Amino acid sequence: MSRFQGVPEGLKLPADLDRVLEFHGHFCPGVLIGYRAARIGLARLGSARSADEELVAMVENDSCAVDAVQVLTGATFGKGNLIYHDFGKQVFTFALRPSGRAVRVALKAGALGGGEASREDKARMLLDQSDEELFKIEDTTIALPPAAQILKSLICASCGEPVMETRTREVNGRRLCLPCAGKEGNR
Repeated sequence: MSRFQGVPEGLKLPADLDRVLEFHGHFCPGVLIGYRAARIGLARLGSARSADEELVAMVENDSCAVDAVQVLTGATFGKGNLIYHDFGKQVFTFALRPSGRAVRVALKAGALGGGEASREDKARMLLDQSDEELFKIEDTTIALPPAAQILKSLICASCGEPVMETRTREVNGRRLCLPCAGKEGNR
């Protein structure tokens, strides 16, 4: 019996999946999608887990899969090397700085048996199928955003909270954070 909620009885899990499940909190097909995608990305790029910002991960969803990407790749919002695009797709791009050499990993339509497959069947498919059966994998080169910068903070003239200078707007001659600027603009 696994110590993680949701692991089907008798399902053998890879050793490095424990760290992912510890972080995520439970076992599910979504976390396995990110686990498999991140392992593909690291292997194709010949990269280890990112200590700083040398590896960039771009995710096109905000599902359970992203937790696995964070744990395995070391990409985080805090370091500025985890980039989120709200496209609602199980697509992950992993790239190396400064070259921009990248691999795009996209879950194939029908790879998990469609809507009729049980949660347990999907988990087994995600652990047993080959990379090529599950994902469309493309080597590419992309333009990467600059490495994270520490920017000056200003005090919002409305709420008095510190805010990154680049996230302020001038409204009626006052420097405001985005939420306050939105409120002022609606008056």
